[in-house]
Amino acid sequence: MQIFDRLSVRRNRDRAAAIFSNHDFMVSEVADRLADRLDDVTRRFPVALDLGCHGGEIAAALQGRGGIEHLIQCDLSPKMASRAAANGHPTLAVDEEWLPFAPASFDLVLSCLSLHLVNDLPGTLLQIRRILKPGGLLLAALPGAGTLAELRQSLIEAELAAEGGASPRVAPFADIKTLGALLPRAGFIQPVADAETISVRYADPIRLLADLRGMGEANAQTERRRGLSRRATLFGAVEGYRRTFAGDDGRVPATLELITLTGWAPDP
Repeated sequence: MQIFDRLSVRRNRDRAAAIFSNHDFMVSEVADRLADRLDDVTRRFPVALDLGCHGGEIAAALQGRGGIEHLIQCDLSPKMASRAAANGHPTLAVDEEWLPFAPASFDLVLSCLSLHLVNDLPGTLLQIRRILKPGGLLLAALPGAGTLAELRQSLIEAELAAEGGASPRVAPFADIKTLGALLPRAGFIQPVADAETISVRYADPIRLLADLRGMGEANAQTERRRGLSRRATLFGAVEGYRRTFAGDDGRVPATLELITLTGWAPDP
């Protein structure tokens, strides 16, 4: 199934690359949380891959953790990869659905908020397990099913009211049970999936939409409605967001359900 238009995903990230530093706070926060997990692992990982590197936030967060001597960065977007390359690590443009690396190339694969937009996540996890050395580790952070629930509800209600029907506007996110079950299917051992919730409060829902676009997270679903949204739909969604979710201070929440996947490549 082609849920996502991968060419659109790449174009969204290409467009975002020039302004990404104005909107990268969530990627940086999740990268820090992902890197912190290496503090609990005594094993060293000399060769590591940052899969879906965005602007190089994982590299900035590592700060010598994990005994990493060589970090390879890659991103679907050539322009985003060029941005990340400024930190001096080898960087290339790579589609997460078609990994061009030899088997047993890496001791560690890290992925920060990138794998949720692949069409064949089981296949991608299988490829990741293949490129890991025996005893290698996967650490991946993805948005879970509760992510952007407020925005999803507001857009659906506004489009139904203004246009008499609803189209897919927020990406579908998998739940923790589904994601956790994919790890053993891909051949990982000691699989763990855990979830936490991060809530960001905005003075205006329009700023949330700007952040999503600036992060390269504009709608890339294959079945999305083409063309610009009607003004009535957009303004209805913004007003509905405020009316339903605003707190006493007038600010509205945007929820990220962060699911972290941990799995080891088998080692005899």
